[in-house]
Amino acid sequence: MSDFAEEIYKLQELSGADFITQLKMVTARAEFHPLLDDSAIFTVGGERNGDYNNLLNAARKAVTHGFRVFILPNPKGGRTADFILEQHGVFKLCDLKTIHGNASVGNRLRESIGQCNRVLMNVRCRYDSRSMAFDIKHYFDQSPTAIEVMIFKGNKFFSVNRQLVQSPKYLKLFRKMYEK
Repeated sequence: MSDFAEEIYKLQELSGADFITQLKMVTARAEFHPLLDDSAIFTVGGERNGDYNNLLNAARKAVTHGFRVFILPNPKGGRTADFILEQHGVFKLCDLKTIHGNASVGNRLRESIGQCNRVLMNVRCRYDSRSMAFDIKHYFDQSPTAIEVMIFKGNKFFSVNRQLVQSPKYLKLFRKMYEK
């Protein structure tokens, strides 16, 4: 396993200040280079990866919402997150889930449990807001370490955290954010 892969895997073991320090160390690695068309998206290659177009599409959306995006390589031998997002000095490790069809949110979120505590969903189809809200609530119920589900829907971006999901007004608030 390469030194870079070890640095990425180490993220799964750390928490708190050590985790943030490690995120910053990973993004400072010389292996990252900016994409030609956007200096706010950094990659180490991987253009031949079958999921690269989905990663690039979501990265470009993140840039429009003020993030710098580091597309992580997928080292062999384990599951890793897809992105490190940085905005105003705040770093977030995220697993991308592209939603193409109905009834897929719950399955896609389940895939992230144990892999990463933040999920970025890029919704590329019409999806019932009520069903999505329940799937997200179920994800937080099933994953005690989950922190946030970030959602791109068209040009919109919003975030759902555990505190919101536990609110008695969650369904109403979620539907308002999703449908507006």
